[in-house]
Amino acid sequence: MPSPAQLSELLDPATTVLLTVECQQGVVGPDSALPELAMEARSSGALANIARLVAVAHESGVQVMHAIAERRPDGRGAGRNARLFRAAERLPVQQLSGTMAVRLAPPIEVAEEDFVVRRLHGLSPIQGTDVDALLRNLGCRTLIVTGVSANVAIPNAVFDAVNRGYAVVVARDAIAGVPSDYTPAMIRHTLALVATVATTDEILGGFKRPRRAGRA
Repeated sequence: MPSPAQLSELLDPATTVLLTVECQQGVVGPDSALPELAMEARSSGALANIARLVAVAHESGVQVMHAIAERRPDGRGAGRNARLFRAAERLPVQQLSGTMAVRLAPPIEVAEEDFVVRRLHGLSPIQGTDVDALLRNLGCRTLIVTGVSANVAIPNAVFDAVNRGYAVVVARDAIAGVPSDYTPAMIRHTLALVATVATTDEILGGFKRPRRAGRA
């Protein structure tokens, strides 16, 4: 667990970006294509904690970025090289571009200054998308990762960010996966090896804590 001082140093608003991963209506909303995952995101408090982080990030001047997974109605450009992709084609709710399924799910609020980055292929919100270029142009040094799922997209995001040189903070109570006991195991045995792991309250405290004199 990081000390308050260590976390404060990591979370300089000028160089920190908060990333939400697949927090869209068709994934974590009431009409989700993945009802078990949606229920876990809500019952665990993860979705509420993501909304808290986003709200305080807006107040604190921390840039917010939302990564959305979607597909064209004709399916062109989408991969079929994994069992997960083929299964997604048969789900009753499709993450189709321009539909309610790919809008951010309440209670998360999207501000005008937020970035919404959409991908049509792959498993990662970073690899093959505009996220990395945007982070670099924003001067990002620390990326806070939140969202779903701890099974696939979250570890992809963490590894991709670390491999690109960013310091990563994982909000342990603002991510979700299935089954419910998988997420803490993934955090403890995998993500904690490469990222700083903190609670939502600890991260919010880092946002609000005054920086040392002489820092931007």
